[in-house]
Amino acid sequence: MSTKHHELANFIWSVADLLRGDYKQSEYGRVILPLTVLRRLDCVLEPTKDAVLAKHAQLKQLGVQNMDPVLRKTSGLPFYNTSQLSFKRSFGDQDHVALNLRAYIGGFSPGAVDVLDKYGFDTQISRLADAGLLYQVVAKFADIDLHPDVVSNHQMGYVFEELIRRFSEISNETAGEHFTPREVIKLMVNLLLAPDEDDLVTPGIVRKVYDPACGTGGMLTEAQEHIQAHNPHATVEVYGQELNGETYAICRSDMMLKGGDPTKIAYGNSFSQDGHEGERFDYMLANPPFGVEWKKVEAFIKAEHGRGHAGRFGAGLPRINDGSLLFLQHMISKMKRPEDGGSRLAIVFNGSPLFTGAAGSGESEIRRWILENDLLEGIVALPDQLFYNTGI
Repeated sequence: MSTKHHELANFIWSVADLLRGDYKQSEYGRVILPLTVLRRLDCVLEPTKDAVLAKHAQLKQLGVQNMDPVLRKTSGLPFYNTSQLSFKRSFGDQDHVALNLRAYIGGFSPGAVDVLDKYGFDTQISRLADAGLLYQVVAKFADIDLHPDVVSNHQMGYVFEELIRRFSEISNETAGEHFTPREVIKLMVNLLLAPDEDDLVTPGIVRKVYDPACGTGGMLTEAQEHIQAHNPHATVEVYGQELNGETYAICRSDMMLKGGDPTKIAYGNSFSQDGHEGERFDYMLANPPFGVEWKKVEAFIKAEHGRGHAGRFGAGLPRINDGSLLFLQHMISKMKRPEDGGSRLAIVFNGSPLFTGAAGSGESEIRRWILENDLLEGIVALPDQLFYNTGI
């Protein structure tokens, strides 16, 4: 990150000084991240805001029901806002900041509203208002100029990534929900893409990258940047899915801030609510939660297993208290056929999926199927105590 990016991230994070005492340190990100997103979207939409309002009024008068495609085309972006308010105007009336801010947020297109909902930002509006902080915090963000002419999508991505990193470092509380070290992500991406580096420089190349447990999107970002470093004109489409609402919101808003397609980040359980059904990808990488059980979606997974190899879990079912090998089978099911160019994937496991299960067990049968079908290229042993907050 350059000095400029770091300084901007520091300035945004300095809003935390206003929160001290009313918020725990681990809660700062619940205010800072969604407000950063909100301010950036406001700045990005500013040039087309009047045109969108005029088009919205026209469509409303004509009685058009599905305005979304037209308004997105008018804004020139995957999102828009139809509120008469702007971010700055929302706090112009000091006595009605909460009311105006909610009205402004309600004017966003469905995808953007969904992101802010998943952040649980409405709860933070009430909490800030009750603490007498809402006006001060919103005014502080209004002073930050995040217009694309000042902060490019690429720069904004670095700033938001720095904020995410700080938030992750102080808020991880559950061992299963860990933050993947950047060094591990770089290693995975290098191993994944190194054999294809000659192909990656092909003019007009298009590559699809997928992470079924994408968290805040760090692996997708690293893979995208690696490919584009070799070929700045390559088209890299990133797809992800995330179960945790707040983490999903962070990943999807990161895509929005970088000018990517946020609709390719799906919400829900990758096993039972496959957000990218029927899709095939060139590269896949994931660091799924260690030792997380799949009992909540047991009926669905067993039904899918019953479909044999026509489904995603035909090779076998692991123990109910560790779904790691289900993630691996899910990813293998999304590999391209060899005649279509094939796919490569990288996944992080603890030691369990490699050794648990006696001969004939679900784990053993899955490993046998992988080896017999020549799907395994290699296993890399990582150092101990590498994953923050896990002891692994």
